[in-house]
Amino acid sequence: MLAYRHAFHAGNHADVLKHSVLMACLAHLQQKPTPILVVDTHAGAGSYVPDGSLTRQKSEWHTGLGRLWGMRAEKMPALIRDYLAAMREGNSPDAAKPDLIAGSPLLLARRLRDKDGLRCCEAHPTDVPLLQATLAPFGRRAQIIQADGFEALRGWLPPASRRALVLMDPSYELKSDYPRALKSLREAIDRFATGCFVLWIPMIARHEVDRFLRQSMALPVASRLLVSLKVRSPLKDGLGLMGSHLVILNPPFGLRASLEEAMPWLVKQLGQDATARFDITQQEAGGPRPPRPVMPRNPRSRSTPPHRPA
Repeated sequence: MLAYRHAFHAGNHADVLKHSVLMACLAHLQQKPTPILVVDTHAGAGSYVPDGSLTRQKSEWHTGLGRLWGMRAEKMPALIRDYLAAMREGNSPDAAKPDLIAGSPLLLARRLRDKDGLRCCEAHPTDVPLLQATLAPFGRRAQIIQADGFEALRGWLPPASRRALVLMDPSYELKSDYPRALKSLREAIDRFATGCFVLWIPMIARHEVDRFLRQSMALPVASRLLVSLKVRSPLKDGLGLMGSHLVILNPPFGLRASLEEAMPWLVKQLGQDATARFDITQQEAGGPRPPRPVMPRNPRSRSTPPHRPA
């Protein structure tokens, strides 16, 4: 949907969760010398200025990155400490707030080794030249196409190295994004079932979300990890972004342990009301069906007791 721009939500609580997990997955994959292909299917402009016209409209970075910016690194879980260090690159060391908010393409490009490659898709005609300018310093390692990321993904898989990390982060403003994302993932897994896929899903009061979570957690891969962060209750009409989910297919070893350390801390730092909580579910191939998401669909729904920090 061309009305949507990543800039509206740059640096918010969803980005904190998504980008910290993404950076952890890449760091783990890079422990082996084999080249890695990284694919960002809905890349956006790549970087954002907090005082820019689009970012300033909602100033959502205050709900995520802004809450963490001035904190001391030694008091953070390792997952968040590494994320914040990556976000501070390109910013003034003593800045009271970020001068630049890196999006996933820039975060990934900065961590590429000479033998790794980044492929970015973006459909918005205004964001494509911005993304090209953001990634120009990385040369041929970072390639950009103006295309539908759902359709383009299968053309890059399997990579010659047989190792890949894929981020799928659509807007979901169109309800058709849910079945299209599932179809794209199924096709990708048919071609390359051992890749690491990171799928972001909004926590909103739509039945499509619950169904999509169940479907994505049933995809035929060796392991599936679901992490959910709720930061606030829904609005009075039951609508609004309450938080976000990440489904990681073939998660790297140790990611769950890192999340179990980081998520109680994130709830404390990013929670906006008493309903803030998290949930982590991991399922291996052949295991029991994953439970329904614990997050409420509306203010009157019931759920299991929340995970809150001690």
